[in-house]
Amino acid sequence: MKLAKVLGTVVATEKDSKLQGFKFLMLGLWGHDNKPSGGSVVAVDAVGAGVGEMVLFASGSSARQTAATDNKPVDAVVMAIVDSWEIEGDEKYRKGEAD
Repeated sequence: MKLAKVLGTVVATEKDSKLQGFKFLMLGLWGHDNKPSGGSVVAVDAVGAGVGEMVLFASGSSARQTAATDNKPVDAVVMAIVDSWEIEGDEKYRKGEAD
């Protein structure tokens, strides 16, 4: 799993029939220090994440392991919305506080 921030949404009117009904999110990769780490990825949203939220996502074959994405042609899936994280007792992020 990797950390990311939801930057926005991606709209694709024409897509494979197995992807009908999915919401796509543009994710910015994020570091453990609560700063952008460079790069971005488009992921299927399996949890109802919104723009500005910090999320955990899986990619590769792991992206096809959720109930929503089983046997679907996806390479990345958002599977958790992050509430907080800390490193060695130092809180780096808490949802709802100034990001």
